[in-house]
Amino acid sequence: MQEKKGGDMATTKSPKKTNLLDHSSIKHILDESVTEIVKNRGFIEDVRLSNVSTYIVFNGILQLIIHTKEKNAIMFTHPPAGSFTTTGLVVSSKLPRFSDMYTLTIASADPKSVSAKPPVEFTKSVTQWFTKEGVLVEGLFWKDVGGLIKDYDKEAKKSK
Repeated sequence: MQEKKGGDMATTKSPKKTNLLDHSSIKHILDESVTEIVKNRGFIEDVRLSNVSTYIVFNGILQLIIHTKEKNAIMFTHPPAGSFTTTGLVVSSKLPRFSDMYTLTIASADPKSVSAKPPVEFTKSVTQWFTKEGVLVEGLFWKDVGGLIKDYDKEAKKSK
């Protein structure tokens, strides 16, 4: 994958296509794009919870962690390099079964931290991000997710 300089959306990769009748496929492609966008904004993914080397032994523990801590989280991050905040993000999504309404939430990874910011979210219909053929219109989706990240940053300035 090659990306444009300046941190914009990738230019030479193939379009992301999904089956519009497959709820899980739609959520997967949106969640995958969200992680790309968040990483593109300078956040480094914190994979400590997902890197389990002895799968058989720790599978039960991992499932407990997923159920109690991660819930709908699709990504945990470290703070951006050079930032003054000491906490990263938790990015969560929901796409209820038989619904076209996708909810994306950005919150502080450590809500009790002094540098924690209030969470922000949007709920929008997935139909605005896909063509009739099932191709994700990444420009529109990046714009919406990028706007949510900006809203999260604005909330931090309001709360101080």
